[in-house]
Amino acid sequence: MFAFLNLGVFGGLVAASFVINLLALTAPLFMLQIYDRVLASGSVPTLVGLGVLALWLYGFQAALDILRSRILLRIGERFDRQLSDRVHAAVTRLPLIARMPGDGLQPLRDLDNVRGFLSGAGPTALFDLPWIPLYLGICFIFHFWLGITALAGAIVLVSLTLLTNTLSQKAIREATAHNMARNGLMEAARRNAEVVHAMGLSRRIGARWQKANSDYLKANRRAGDVTGGLGGLAKALRAILQSAILGVGAWLVINQVATPGVMTAASIMMGRALAPVDLAIINWKPFLMARQSWARLQDMLKKMPEQRSALPLPKPVRELRAEDLTIVPPGERKPNVAGLGFVMERGTALGIIGPSGSGKSSLARVLVGAWAPAAGNVRLDGASLDHWDNQALGRHIGYLPQGVDLFDGTIAENIARFEDDPDPEAIVAAAKAAGAHELILSFAKGYETCIGEGGSALSAGQRQRIGIARALYGDPFLVVMDEPNANLDAEGEAAVVRAIVSVRERGGIAIVVAHRPSAISVVDKVLMMEGGRQRAFGPKDEVLSKVLQVAPAPARGRAEAGNRLQTNTARRQLGTLETK
Repeated sequence: MFAFLNLGVFGGLVAASFVINLLALTAPLFMLQIYDRVLASGSVPTLVGLGVLALWLYGFQAALDILRSRILLRIGERFDRQLSDRVHAAVTRLPLIARMPGDGLQPLRDLDNVRGFLSGAGPTALFDLPWIPLYLGICFIFHFWLGITALAGAIVLVSLTLLTNTLSQKAIREATAHNMARNGLMEAARRNAEVVHAMGLSRRIGARWQKANSDYLKANRRAGDVTGGLGGLAKALRAILQSAILGVGAWLVINQVATPGVMTAASIMMGRALAPVDLAIINWKPFLMARQSWARLQDMLKKMPEQRSALPLPKPVRELRAEDLTIVPPGERKPNVAGLGFVMERGTALGIIGPSGSGKSSLARVLVGAWAPAAGNVRLDGASLDHWDNQALGRHIGYLPQGVDLFDGTIAENIARFEDDPDPEAIVAAAKAAGAHELILSFAKGYETCIGEGGSALSAGQRQRIGIARALYGDPFLVVMDEPNANLDAEGEAAVVRAIVSVRERGGIAIVVAHRPSAISVVDKVLMMEGGRQRAFGPKDEVLSKVLQVAPAPARGRAEAGNRLQTNTARRQLGTLETK
């Protein structure tokens, strides 16, 4: 966790800790001088001089303690600044690569855990632990048996610290896993609040969450019992050991081999020597959580290496090419699309049709670069999508997913894709191209209307039309829309048709995934998918006539009967297209 520190900062912390631990000798040495010099001599000037010196040393120690805590706080902030961008990028990209456990925000919590530990008292104990031999050595200087007693106490408490580490690792790991599951269920219930309440699922969903919460509380209790129990035991042992060293010191005083000042100073010295061990045990749970969080962050960052800026490529103007694509959804091992390829030239539009589950939406995600293909390539003007800088590529792509999700902000901000200084004319032009301009003006604040989280203030159809406007903003070369008319009325469907025509007329490429015929009435090519395979691709009339031809005469066998059933299903789904 400290690997990101430069040598100067680390050396400064070590030096500060060294001076602080030297200054911690002020109390026992002051006590020693009071007992053995001031009381013996009765000298008030000596008392005043020692008091002033001790006060000055205490003030200097306090200043260094404050300085060290501030340095640690800023180290935590620096750690956060260095990794927060990558963690945010990983949280938004990981769902496109693998399944995310819980609510998907665990990397952010891991970042908070590490930063919180670095900014707290935990590192203080770690920096003070190496100075324990200094205090033990001074105890040996006072007397051999005082040193032996202090050494035995240190061994016992250090062993207790190691035992705490051994017993609590598994419990804390299980508590974290259960917490991720619990948060995932809570986020799912929040995201589907309408369904939960409308269909009376509150109790059943609540019962599932309560079970996950109970599992988390049990695991957390086990971890807390270990660290709390051993922490209490360490505190009791520390008190016992301080009493023991007082007893040994008293025995030495009775035998006149030590002074009362040595006895008292040794007791204070041992307490100071064992304080870092005590603090380490108290902070061991946060330390283990931070260490496990750091391990998860490192593993995640290895899977999601920092994206290097790519050489800027010229704006695509010619073609889109899909080459022998194989698609495996994130978190799966089996491909749902295989052996698919086609070429689209500028000024053309493609309609992708086929039964549900045939891989149409998966193909749309790969075409816009949201998913990476397991094999094959998607190219714009010959350049593979992974050759592009992601930010630069986004300006040339418009995408309307099947489930339209907008962001909390104004309508204008959503259409402009949250650009820092968007062009107002481009925002209005995109809204007009999507047929949403009049709709937006009907709101009380027009384009400045705040739509809430996920566009909750809008209807499904309104969200879809604003989503289309967002896809068309900036006149991107490639526009991919997944069932753009799913929630639209006749006026909205007509707007979608006009949008497709406008993309073609300005020399772009429009791709539409559709079940309803109106969306592909103005495309010139059709791709028919079935079972994750490309069944047909070519001019619209040619493909539709091929797909809708009468099935061959019945043949014996279960497999051939299945083929007939699939063909008849396709005819029912696409029969209305024959007149288009």
